[in-house]
Amino acid sequence: MNESGSNTPAQAPAETLNDRVRSLRLPESEDASASPWLSWLPWALCGALVCVSAFFAMEVFAPIDEDTLKKLAAERGLDFGKGDARGPGLANLTIPGMADSAATEISLESKGYIVPIRLIQVSPKIGGTVMKLNVEEGKEVSQGFVLAELEDIEYKSEYDRHVGVQKSMRARLGKLHDYREEETLQAKAELDDAISQRDKAQSVFKRYIGLKQRGAAAPEEFESAESSYKSMESRVKSSQLKYDLLRKGPRDEEIKGARAEIEQAEADLRKAEWRYNNTKVEAPINGVILSKKTEEGNIVNPSAFSNGLSASLCEMADLYKMEVDLSIAERDIAKVFKDQDCRIRAEAFPNRIYTGHVSRVMPMGDRGKSAVPVRVIIDFPARDVKGQPLPMEKQGEYLRPEMGAIVTFLNRKK
Repeated sequence: MNESGSNTPAQAPAETLNDRVRSLRLPESEDASASPWLSWLPWALCGALVCVSAFFAMEVFAPIDEDTLKKLAAERGLDFGKGDARGPGLANLTIPGMADSAATEISLESKGYIVPIRLIQVSPKIGGTVMKLNVEEGKEVSQGFVLAELEDIEYKSEYDRHVGVQKSMRARLGKLHDYREEETLQAKAELDDAISQRDKAQSVFKRYIGLKQRGAAAPEEFESAESSYKSMESRVKSSQLKYDLLRKGPRDEEIKGARAEIEQAEADLRKAEWRYNNTKVEAPINGVILSKKTEEGNIVNPSAFSNGLSASLCEMADLYKMEVDLSIAERDIAKVFKDQDCRIRAEAFPNRIYTGHVSRVMPMGDRGKSAVPVRVIIDFPARDVKGQPLPMEKQGEYLRPEMGAIVTFLNRKK
């Protein structure tokens, strides 16, 4: 009961907004006050990172001892010279094949890629179906080696036809030059017969002239005798001309015409022979087949580019005539000049040292790379790390197109 003696329960005080917000808070951890060191953990990690960075900086910028330099030189195929008053350093590194005085003549070193000087797309000169293909990647062939044979039925028939035409034209010219004695004798006999017939017709005609003067000849008989005489006179003239022509030979115009026809026939024959001979595709140079572009049974056409037909048979190059394609940064291009002496090492075979020289500095730069293309010709044979020449083996085993190579430019002409 309350003070008034009533049984009504006492009214609770009203809950404020502040009390309601406090009731929504999460209870604090009981261990928070027990672990004050957690607040220092980030600072500890930062300190450890600084110490590690300082350690690695000391390792990088610390002086390199002579043993380390010798090891690095051996890995790059270089010779490490003896130390001097300056102590061991990169200035004492030499490249095999250079004089000792050239140790300090290295002006630039850059990486490039080996490319053939002549990369040939071998294509047939005529179109046709490939009946036989002797192309295999990596195969070394000599100039004139038959790489492929095309179907030759049509070209062989055309060649045979032009051979026959040429023979016919030559026979016609020979006939103009070589009249047989029998033909001349035959023409002479025809002339003699015509003269005999003319003389007989002339005698008859003269008799009819006398009869006509006496009025004893009929007009029809006189005209017939006159016509026969004149006809035989014309026959004699024709036979005489034919006989004279046979004795003199053919006219110059006929001979010239026959010779012109022979020249035309020979030109057609040469073209047909050229097409027939080119059904066999031969290697244009001594070299190695780099890639195959077609297969047996395919139709090849030298003028085909986008119609689904093959335009070439293979790619080949002479691997004893190679160069390095480099892109020299614009800031270093002043260190490169024509005929500059160079040393080349393929990354795959660093112990094989090749001499070379700058063949050309391209007239245009590469805007995308901020560089200038440079070509360095490789001399054969290679040299070992001691500078001794190596035998001329198959270079395809060591220098292959598109392989990476390191070129050292020396500050002198070759």
